[in-house]
Amino acid sequence: MSKVYIVGAGPGDADLITVKGLKAIRQADVLLYDRLVNQDLLEEAGSDTRLVYCGKSPDHHSLTQEEINTLLCDFQGQGLTVTRLKGGDPFVFGRGGEEAEVLAARGIPFEIVPGITAGIAAPAYAGIPVTHREHSSSVAFISGVSKLGMEDEVYWEHVVKSMDTLCIYMGVRKLPDICERLLRHGRPGTTPIALVGWGTTEWQETVTGEIDTIVEKAEHIKNPAMIVVGEVVRCRESIQWFEKLPEAKEMEVSG
Repeated sequence: MSKVYIVGAGPGDADLITVKGLKAIRQADVLLYDRLVNQDLLEEAGSDTRLVYCGKSPDHHSLTQEEINTLLCDFQGQGLTVTRLKGGDPFVFGRGGEEAEVLAARGIPFEIVPGITAGIAAPAYAGIPVTHREHSSSVAFISGVSKLGMEDEVYWEHVVKSMDTLCIYMGVRKLPDICERLLRHGRPGTTPIALVGWGTTEWQETVTGEIDTIVEKAEHIKNPAMIVVGEVVRCRESIQWFEKLPEAKEMEVSG
């Protein structure tokens, strides 16, 4: 029986795909893939596999989410094995849950293949552990783009005050606003903060600073990028490793 595989491709480095994810790519009749999926992974698909681009950028969606949902259902209905390949993990700000709900509602068999999310991998490649026995016993993965409306301030107050480390997705454009919220809800201006652009790829760039200084220092960083807030950022001074590899091309701005 044909089914749909919703697969996390990892954050950028093609080697971070899981074994199960790679199998799902290789057996697909149709592969629907996102903008941030490493193109090398597409070469693992069969020569007869149909490739369908579903990329979304902040300013443009090649297909709406509703259109993607329809394609998943229609292709499987034709008896085809469908792999939906998403950057990072499909259930961490990847809308994989929404797609799975559509499939479940229509009685379409599916499997979820988790992937390594950028919120863990990008800091790790920058030498920043999201938890550390001496610095952080809690971490929150949050979106810089919120639809919470009137509850927005309550939400930010909760995560800022209750979590040691914040890993913020999709927040680059709102960095000034994020820094203002962090300060307003109790984080000192000297709190370490880092932006990791294009994490785990050859274009990775890491900028570190403090809440009071990071906006100016990181003004050239564009999406995709992870924002990491907390004392764990200081660990980068001693355990940064990726940029030391001979093949790495990371540029460093620190302070």
